[in-house]
Parts: sequence; C-alpha cells; structure tokens
Amino acid sequence: MLKKSKAIIIMGVSGSGKTTIGKLLSERTNIQFRDGDNFHPPENIQKMAAGEPLDDNDRLGWLKTINSYCKQQVEEGKSCIIACSALKSSYRKILRKDIEKNIEFVYLMGDFQLIETRLSGRESHFMPISLLKSQFDTLQPPSHAIVVDIADTPKEIVDEILVQLL
Repeated sequence: MLKKSKAIIIMGVSGSGKTTIGKLLSERTNIQFRDGDNFHPPENIQKMAAGEPLDDNDRLGWLKTINSYCKQQVEEGKSCIIACSALKSSYRKILRKDIEKNIEFVYLMGDFQLIETRLSGRESHFMPISLLKSQFDTLQPPSHAIVVDIADTPKEIVDEILVQLL
C-alpha cells in the first residue's frame, strides 16, 4: 500500500484518540500498530499515575526507545504505526533521527473541552484528567504533518489520513 516503509506517528494530547485511530489505521493498512505508552519505563507510568507530569528528562529515554524501534522496522523494510503524544518539536526531532525521509506525523487536533469530555468517560488508563492542561500547555502543533480534526468519526479520520498518506 505504501510506496516505501515508513514510521507513522499518530500524535496528540491524551484523549485525542491516538490508540483508536492507530488500531483502525492498522486494520485498514495491515501495518503493525504499537502504543507508545508501552515503551514507557515503569518509573514514567508511576509518575503519571500519581498525577505528576513527565519532564523532558523523563521523556528522553522513552522517545529514543520509540525511535530505535521505528528505525529497526524501516531498516527491515517494514512500516509501523505508533501512537505517541510527540507534543514538542524537540520530541519529534528525536523521533525523526536517522529516519527523516521515512517518518510521517499524523496530528489528531481537537479542542480542550472535547478532549476533557472524552477523558472524563474513559476508564482504566494511567493518565489522569488533571494532566490534560499540562499537555495542552506543552503542545507545539507540528508545522509538517497530516492534520485531522478529531470531531470527525474514527472512520472519517482514518479515511482522511489515508488520502493524505498514499
């Protein structure tokens, strides 16, 4: 489906639908999906579960681990889809390292009120709603990405991603 192997990073704040869209995009493309949360070390998860936002130092190893995974997939001629907040430009730079031509960011854009409503109805996730404001404060919208509005249905969002990706 894709002309060359790519790492596709589904990015946005917590509650924007990264996992839902990543899984649906994976089903539609037969490209393996991995949730970036699964790359966090236990210390990061404990910190977030306690309501403490991660700092850049906490995120550095996590981002490098995701980059290494993406690089390995691309080198093996495989594509991958990763759900990863990638909130700052500096984080995306780490994720792009050595795979600049083989990475695509998909920004799931939505307003605070919509995402807060979604998070308040979500169960069994370590990210408390209290950290949403810190994520919006940290967010630096990407200048080069596929941008989709999360007010659309998941199917419409994935359809739009595929139009822009292929």
